[in-house]
Amino acid sequence: MTELARGRALEGTVTGFNAQRGLGTVTTRDGVTYEFHCIEISDGTRDIDVGVAVTFDLLAKLGRYEAANIRS
Repeated sequence: MTELARGRALEGTVTGFNAQRGLGTVTTRDGVTYEFHCIEISDGTRDIDVGVAVTFDLLAKLGRYEAANIRS
């Protein structure tokens, strides 16, 4: 089961993205890293550049948190 933690937008930077696999990572200012899938990029492009500053929500998924609703 998944649950979106809304109302708690975090800020971070895209620190990795593999376009072929659609997987990436976002790191917050305090050094916490969250993984994400390209379907979570809010503009619908399914592509994002490494180094882009973003805001995002947390998605509780399978016992861990992932970045969701990623906005640049």
